[in-house]
Amino acid sequence: MDTKEKFMRRALAAARRAAARGEVPVGAVIVKDGKVIATGGNMKERKNCALWHAETVAIARACRKTGNWYLDGCEMYVTLEPCAMCAGALINSRLDKLYFGAYDPKSGCCGSICNLVEDSRFNHRLKVEGGICESECGAALTEFFRALREGKRC
Repeated sequence: MDTKEKFMRRALAAARRAAARGEVPVGAVIVKDGKVIATGGNMKERKNCALWHAETVAIARACRKTGNWYLDGCEMYVTLEPCAMCAGALINSRLDKLYFGAYDPKSGCCGSICNLVEDSRFNHRLKVEGGICESECGAALTEFFRALREGKRC
């Protein structure tokens, strides 16, 4: 298993924990110097607030861990392509790289409908690579929504 797959599997574990709480299964992991410094899963339902995406939860935890909002030298692994809000948070926190699993053709802003994180008009850009463990990340979402439609708890 290569490094990208290893860290994406950690993000998938966070996504599964989110699903067990009734949240959309998206998980994020922030890595610095080859070590996980923060994880996050969706918490929008639990907190009843649209701001609690897996990415923003992980960023907040990484900032607390490092004592700095400036997360240079860090990489994020997230199971779903970030939305516009999360892409903005990635830019503002100065992360170096983004690796994501499943593409989001409806609201993904890191390559699908636009690519905010590599847009040269911003003062910071991230390197981005999508499709890491794509089928597994997509399957977690598909199964969650299938179970939801069928009235089953995930």
